[in-house]
Amino acid sequence: MSYPIDGRYRGARAPLAQYSAPLAQDPPLCIERIRSMLLSPKSEWTVIATEPTSVGRLYASYVAPLAAFAAVMSFIRMSIIGVSLPSGTIRTPVTSGLVSAGVTFVLGLFGLFLVGLIINMLASTFAGRNNSRQALQTAAYALTPAWLGTALTFLPLGTLLQLAAGIYGIYLLYLGLPVMMRTPRDRVGGYTVAVVVCTILLGILFAAVGAILGGAVGVR
Repeated sequence: MSYPIDGRYRGARAPLAQYSAPLAQDPPLCIERIRSMLLSPKSEWTVIATEPTSVGRLYASYVAPLAAFAAVMSFIRMSIIGVSLPSGTIRTPVTSGLVSAGVTFVLGLFGLFLVGLIINMLASTFAGRNNSRQALQTAAYALTPAWLGTALTFLPLGTLLQLAAGIYGIYLLYLGLPVMMRTPRDRVGGYTVAVVVCTILLGILFAAVGAILGGAVGVR
């Protein structure tokens, strides 16, 4: 009795374990993927490239939890802890803070979709391969440090630590683009810069929208 390399059994009596062998594996648990992306990103991108993860599963198992984490951290920072100024500590009212956190969450989900769209649209410009699903995966996993970095505001030098997290996210993007989008190595630098610039502009736009919506809620 023999088993093919891809783990699928074609005989009559396969041990139960064979049916769970890696054919088209689901992504690992969120915590496991976070740890791998932060500690061993080069090898992890290779694993991600083989995963046929649907958009819905990616959002449910990874994007939504991290976007929610970032929204909660923002709420705690603005409404519970507050912002320290020479004149005292300013806190956003709890109701406004909750609405703002909800807006942050929704914009985070939509913003990720747009970043994935940008990555996919720019792929052919840098001799890569267009693939909307893998572009979205690239965006989601490269943004991991930025989402987690929202918790660093509670620490001394939190702003600098957040900046470092953002830079590490750019590094993850740089590592992921050639694997996920098949971009030649000599074009990855320009591709990365283009995506980052577009993402920053998108972030500024979303910050403005969030401020407008938050201000409208505060007035009421």
